[in-house]
Amino acid sequence: MSGQSLLTPGKLSPARPVPASIPRPEYVGKEAPTPYTGPEVQDAETIERMRIAGRIAAQAMEEAAKHIAPGVTTDELDRVAHEFMCDHGAYPSTLGYRGFPKSLCSSVNEVICHGIPDSTVLRDGDIVNLDVTAYIGGVHGDNNATYLCGDVDEESRLLVERTREALNRAIKAVKPGRRINVIGRVIESYAKRFGYGVVRDFTGHGINSSFHSGLIVPHYDSPHHDTLIQPGMTFTIEPMLTLGTYEYDMWDDGWTVVTKDRKRTAQFEHTLVVTETGAEILTLP
Repeated sequence: MSGQSLLTPGKLSPARPVPASIPRPEYVGKEAPTPYTGPEVQDAETIERMRIAGRIAAQAMEEAAKHIAPGVTTDELDRVAHEFMCDHGAYPSTLGYRGFPKSLCSSVNEVICHGIPDSTVLRDGDIVNLDVTAYIGGVHGDNNATYLCGDVDEESRLLVERTREALNRAIKAVKPGRRINVIGRVIESYAKRFGYGVVRDFTGHGINSSFHSGLIVPHYDSPHHDTLIQPGMTFTIEPMLTLGTYEYDMWDDGWTVVTKDRKRTAQFEHTLVVTETGAEILTLP
């Protein structure tokens, strides 16, 4: 594996402003969102609005990813995505969510998820996960992907490639009438072929007018999560695979989650709607 030194927290820049004309999610300025009490199955009009939110989120992530290169800060990636979403009339969903200070999550190397963009400078050989969610039309679209920065070692490249494949296989497993735990069963069985850890405590989730609706989508085989998959359900699948343990530590910032053994980790995510025959990806650019 790459011999890169471990990450340390950088310096945060001031919060980026969002034009007053852009509607905010209800949780902005509050300690926590109001619990969602609506259905997991969405109507056609809501799903169409989610297509718009998902497309903007995917495009914002794609735009930020173009800037990934040695010497670039994670805060610069945040700036690019923030400005893209605002320019397209969308609010960056993470900004102010339970106090999160930035417009995307940037998780580098051993960071599993929820890394905060700051003055951290990307290095040749890093792998970088960007997690971008857009709120527009009263709904959210959430996606993430892991990118290579410069010349990345083969072990890390394979981890990234196989994590993407784990997501693709999980999406293909989504069918009405199956149980939600089929998703984790597919991911875990694939990851075990390569000896990868599958993160358990951070999961996919229901998403609609709520950023996290309460529906849990585990990425490991869990008999306890047996919700019936139905047409019109909207949720994310976002497997996090590691080169070692799935156990983790959290930085003092209360957000940044790192592998306990500090080995590398990758993640990919899409927002989906269940169709009559499978799943449609809503977060396509």
